[in-house]
Amino acid sequence: MADKKFIVTEFIGKVGLVKLNRPESYNSLNLQVLTELMESLKELDERDDIGAIVITGDEKAFAAGADISAMADATTEEIKKSAFIPTFSLIREIKKPIIAAVSGYCLGGGLELAMSCDMIIASTKSKFGQPEINLGIIPGAGGTQRLTRSVGKVVAMEMILNNRTLKAEEALSLGLINAVYPVEEFLEKSMSLAQDIAARAPLAIQSAKHAINQAYELNLTKGLDEERDLFFDLFSTQDQKEGMKAFLEKRKPSWTGR
Repeated sequence: MADKKFIVTEFIGKVGLVKLNRPESYNSLNLQVLTELMESLKELDERDDIGAIVITGDEKAFAAGADISAMADATTEEIKKSAFIPTFSLIREIKKPIIAAVSGYCLGGGLELAMSCDMIIASTKSKFGQPEINLGIIPGAGGTQRLTRSVGKVVAMEMILNNRTLKAEEALSLGLINAVYPVEEFLEKSMSLAQDIAARAPLAIQSAKHAINQAYELNLTKGLDEERDLFFDLFSTQDQKEGMKAFLEKRKPSWTGR
């Protein structure tokens, strides 16, 4: 993978670890950061030796929001024409599961990025919020929609309308995140979860991710139809044959992703 200015990528087992690397601005997000991030995610998504992805920042900040200096003077037409929001949305195209490993500030666009991932593991020092109201705007990359689906209407209202910030344990109790660990453990635990997932049947993992995400897009009848079709399709894969044969033979399966 080509070197990037604001993104560092490592390969650990079958997991791609993607680090936001703009510490002087608490990993604030601008178009270059997002472009480099999406390029890295697409490259990992295409690799057969990678089964899951972890996105992280550092202990002080996952991402403290969008780079306000890049949009402060923009007009409505200029912000509409900007590639910032469309680039942000490209994460939905990644087929492999993505875990956000969060510590420190996870605010504004940073929280929108984390919520665009499939799971969130946090350190005890994490703080989650959508403070855009302080700037005279609202979230524009999914915050009003994903946050409401995660924590419910009344909490989302308070966070977005009145800048309520959630500590890690609050976020856990409200269903925004999966787990909380000490700051010295959160990344290790995130990687461990990703390694466990990456060791499973790749096509089934990707189908399961797609089906679960469709639950937010479709009504129940259409969602059940989508699930059924994916279930049927997996019976044409070598992994299905191997998985069931291994179960009957009481041994571990050997997945090929075919």
